[in-house]
Amino acid sequence: MSRTVLYRVALFVGLAVVAVVLLLPTFVRPAPSWLPWRQPVRLGLDLQGGTHLLYGVDIDQAIDRSVDRSMQDLERELRDAQIGASSVEMTGRIIHIRLANKDRRRDVESLVKDRFPGLVRATPSEGEGGDDDLAFTIEPREVQRLRENVREQALKIIRNRIDQFGVAEPTVQAQGNDEIVVQLPGIQDPQRAKELIGRTALLEFKLLAQGPQAGTVDKPGPGVQVLPGKSETGRRQSYLVERRTLMTGDVLTDARVSPGSATEGMAVEFVLDARGAKQFGQVTTTSVGRNLAIVLDGVVESAPVIREPITGGRGQITGRFDFAEAQDLANVLRNGALPAPLKLMEERTVGPSLGQDSIRNGILSFVVGSASVILFMVLYYRGGGLIADGALLMNVLLLVATFAAFGFTLSLPGIAGIVLTIGMAVDANVLILERIREELRLGKTPRAAIEAGYERAWYAIRDSNLTTFLSGLILFQFGTGPVRGFAITLCVGILTSLATGVFGTRVVYDMLTTRRRLTTVSL
Repeated sequence: MSRTVLYRVALFVGLAVVAVVLLLPTFVRPAPSWLPWRQPVRLGLDLQGGTHLLYGVDIDQAIDRSVDRSMQDLERELRDAQIGASSVEMTGRIIHIRLANKDRRRDVESLVKDRFPGLVRATPSEGEGGDDDLAFTIEPREVQRLRENVREQALKIIRNRIDQFGVAEPTVQAQGNDEIVVQLPGIQDPQRAKELIGRTALLEFKLLAQGPQAGTVDKPGPGVQVLPGKSETGRRQSYLVERRTLMTGDVLTDARVSPGSATEGMAVEFVLDARGAKQFGQVTTTSVGRNLAIVLDGVVESAPVIREPITGGRGQITGRFDFAEAQDLANVLRNGALPAPLKLMEERTVGPSLGQDSIRNGILSFVVGSASVILFMVLYYRGGGLIADGALLMNVLLLVATFAAFGFTLSLPGIAGIVLTIGMAVDANVLILERIREELRLGKTPRAAIEAGYERAWYAIRDSNLTTFLSGLILFQFGTGPVRGFAITLCVGILTSLATGVFGTRVVYDMLTTRRRLTTVSL
C-alpha cells in the first residue's frame, strides 16, 4: 500500500472516529464522563416544542424620547452658558425656545450647531413665533439613523437577556423594519420570558418634589409629575416627582442580587461607571436630606433619603422583591434598557407532543428517502452502489456530528436539507460510476478506469456543488428563520458529501486495488 493511500485511509478513519465521538452525547444518556462536552444535537422549535413570539418595536416613541432628552440637555446648556430663556418646551418633535433677550439668538444657534448636530432649524410654518422665539427639530437623516440603531440595539439587548435566562439555542432576529421574532425552544410557560423580554428597564434617578410648589396628587405643580410606586410597607402609593431626570441607567456597568433585610426582601445592587459615579456623587452632594426616587419603567421602586454624599459609585434598589424578581431585574439592568417599548403582536406555543409528531414524520421521510436511494444504488450499480451507500451513511453521520460540534439547531427544514444532501451525494457517485463504466468499455484496466473516472467526473461534481453552495450562502445571508436553517444544512451537507462521496469512496477503491490485482469492477 502506497504512502498516499495510507494517508487517505488514516484521514478517513479519523473523520469517522471524530464523528462517532461527537454524537455520543446524542445517543448515550448520560454522556460519558470523559467527554469534554455534554451537548447533544440541538433541536429547533418545530421539533422539541417551545414558544414563538413576535414583537413590534415602537421606534417612533424612541425618537420622541431622543428629542425630549435633547430638549433637557439644551435647556441645561443654555443655563450653563447664561443665555436667558424664559421657556424651553416641546411640541411634537419641535423644541421651542423663547428668549428673554432676542439679541442672544445667534448665540443659541451657534450652541445648537456645535453641540447638537442632530437638530436643525424648524421652518416658520412649524412654529417660530417671532424675533424672541426659536424652533429646532430633529434632522431627517438623524431620524433614519435612530430607526436603524433602535432596532439593532433592541436585538442585541433581547439576545443578552435571553442568554442569561438560560434558554438553549434561542432565535432572535429582525423581521421587516420594526418587528423582532423570538423563538424559545423548550419553553412551555412563556410568561416569565415575556416579562423579561418586554421589560423596558428604563432606570431613572429623580428627586421627590417638596414644598408648596409640588402641588398635590390631583393637581401637581409645574415641573412635577405623579408616578405610581410602593410605600415602605408594600402598599401602593403615588409619588410627586420632579420631571427633571438627574441621571439614567445607561451609566450602569453591573447589577447583581444581594440579600436585603427581613422586611425589604431581596435587593439589587448596582455599580456605576466613572461618569455615573461622578454624576451620582454630585447629585447626592447637592441633595442631602431629600428623597431620591429610583424610577424603573415609570414606577418608583424606592425613594430613600440621601443622608450623606455617595461617591463610591454603588447603590441599591429595594422593592420587596423575591429572588426570581430580583434576578430578572438585575439581568435587565445589567444588559441595558430597551431603546423603545415592545408590543407583543403574536404568540404561539408549540407543545412537545406536536414536536414529537414532527420528529416522527421527519425521521420517517428521511428513512423512506434514504432506503429508496440505497436500494436503487445496490440494484443498479451492485458492488459500486454498495460502496456509494456506505459513503452515504458516513455522509449523514458527519453532517449530524457537525451540527453537534458547532451547536447548530436541527429543525424540519434542516431535515429537508439532509434529504436533499443525500440526493446530491448520490448524484456525485452516479457521475463517478458512469465515468468508470465508460472507461471500462474503452478497454482500460480496472485501476486505470477508476483513476480516469474520478479525474473526469471531478470537474462536473466540483462545478455543480460550488453553484449549489453559493446558492446556500445567499439563502443564509438574506433568509430568515427556517430558510437559514435549511441553508446551513445544505452548505454543511455539500462539504460532507464531497468528503465522503468523492474522497471516501476513492479510499475504498484504493484499498481494493492495492490489496489485490483486480480483473473486473462490480458496476
